[in-house]
Amino acid sequence: MLKVVIRADASSHIGSGHIMRCLVLADRLKLDGHDVLFATRPQSGDLVTYIKQRGFSIYELQQPADWLVPISTADYAAWLQVTEYDDAQEFASAFDSPDLVITDHYGIGAQWHELVKKTYNCKIIAIDDLVREHAADLIIDQTLLREPSEYHLLNSKATVLTGTQYAIINTHFSHRHSSQLIALNTLSNTPRLLLSMGGIDTPNATLHVLNVLKKSVNPPITTVLLSPKAPHYKSVTEFAMKHSAWLTHIDFVDDMATLMCEHDIAIGAPGSTSWERACVGLPSIVIALADNQKTICKNLETVGAAISVELEAISTTLMKAYEQLIADYSKMRTINLQLCDGQGVKRIMKHITQLFNGSLTLRLATKLDIEQVYAWQCKPETRRYALNKDVPSLTEHRAWMTKKLTSKNDYFYIIELTNSTDEKTTPVGVVRLDMTAVNTYTISIFIAPEHFGKGVAKLVLKQVDILHPTKIIHAVVLKENTASQALFSRAGYKRINEEQFTRQPVE
Repeated sequence: MLKVVIRADASSHIGSGHIMRCLVLADRLKLDGHDVLFATRPQSGDLVTYIKQRGFSIYELQQPADWLVPISTADYAAWLQVTEYDDAQEFASAFDSPDLVITDHYGIGAQWHELVKKTYNCKIIAIDDLVREHAADLIIDQTLLREPSEYHLLNSKATVLTGTQYAIINTHFSHRHSSQLIALNTLSNTPRLLLSMGGIDTPNATLHVLNVLKKSVNPPITTVLLSPKAPHYKSVTEFAMKHSAWLTHIDFVDDMATLMCEHDIAIGAPGSTSWERACVGLPSIVIALADNQKTICKNLETVGAAISVELEAISTTLMKAYEQLIADYSKMRTINLQLCDGQGVKRIMKHITQLFNGSLTLRLATKLDIEQVYAWQCKPETRRYALNKDVPSLTEHRAWMTKKLTSKNDYFYIIELTNSTDEKTTPVGVVRLDMTAVNTYTISIFIAPEHFGKGVAKLVLKQVDILHPTKIIHAVVLKENTASQALFSRAGYKRINEEQFTRQPVE
C-alpha cells in the first residue's frame, strides 16, 4: 500500500477541473488499496466539502492574510495564493513520509517538486498541460496531439505520458464507449444538446450561448449544467425558467457519462470534458475560457472532432458553427469515438506500478541459482522465522531445488534489483508460489539479510499481484514475525488466524 498525497486546488478563479480529474485518479488508487489524502487550500469556490463527500480526507493548507486576485487567466502564480516556495514549505512539514505525491496545479513546478522530494524522498507525479519544467518522476499531459518530446528538453529524467490515451476520466465513460461504438449514427430533426461550460464559467459564456440559441426558429432540446458555485448561476437559472419549453437546467450530476449519452451534441469548454465527450462520441462546439485551453480547441478542430468558437465571437459565429455541427454530425461522431477509449487511468496505474517496482524484477530461477539460494538459506537471519529451522545440507538443497525447478505447477522466482545508474542487476532474494490446490498457492519470501529494511518484500508482493492476479494466494507467517505479519496485512491479505493470511484474486 502506498501513502499518496494529491496537491490540487479549486476556486472561482481556477475552476473545478483539476480537482475533478484528481478525484478520478484517487478513486482508482483507493480501489487498488492505497491510502489517498488531498492537500488543498480552502478558498472561494473550492471543492473541500465535495472531496470529503467522495470519501477522502483533506489536509487544509493555511489561508493567506490577503487574498490574491489573478490579473489574467494565465496568472498561475496567483492561483496558489502564496509563493511556490512557501506552499512547498508548508506541504513539506505536514505529512508523515508519503510514498507518492501527485500535483495538478499550474502554480506548482520544479521548485516545489525539488523541495518536497528532498524532504520526503518520495516519488512525484505532475499532471500538467503547459509543457514546462518539473522535477517529477512521471509527467502526464492528456492534451490531444501532444508529444513526449515537447517535455524532454526540460525534463530529461522524467517518464512522460502524453495524448488522449492517458485521459483521466471516470470509468463510467470506458463502460459506455463500447456500446456507443455500435449505437445508431443518426441525428433527429430536433437534436438534444448538452451545454456545459465548466463548474465556474466566470465570463458567463453559458448565458451568451443561450441567448443565441433562443433566436433559432427551432432551438435544440437543451440541458444546461451549471453549479451553484458559479458567479452567474442566478442569471442562468432565471433564463432556464423563462424558456422551459426547450431548456432544462441541472446543478450537478454524479454520472456524467449517462448524461452525455442522453444527448446528441454538446457545447462546452475544453479540458478533461473534451475527452469525456470524445469517449462517448459526442460531437461538440468548444469555447476556450482561458488561454491554456486554446491549444485544445485548435487540436480538436484540426482532427475534426469539434468546432471551435471564440468567446468574444459567440453572438456572431455560434449559429454558423451549430449548423456545421449538425451537417457533419456522423463524421464527427466517428472521429470522437476514435480519439479516446476511456482506459487512460488503467494505463497510468501500470506506470505508477512501474515507478515503484521498475528497479525490481522477478525472473524464473535456473540451476545456476542453486548455490546462491543455498547461501541465503544458511544465513541465521533467514532461518530465524522459517517454518523449518533446520539448515539442509547442500546435497539436500540441490535435490529439493532441482525438483522445484522442474515442477509445472509451482513458480520459483529470483528477486533482482537493477541499479538505475549502471543498469547492473543484483539478486536479493527468493519468492516461491507452491500450488496447494487448483488456482491456489502458498507464497514464501526471503530476502538477503543485507537488503533487509529496504522495502523489497513490499515491492515483491505488488509484483506478484501483477504477475498472478487471478490466483488465490495463502501465506503462513509465525506470530512472532510481526514485521511480516504487518507486511501481508498492508498488502491486502486477509488474516485467517494468528499465523495465516489469504489474498483473493485481484481485479
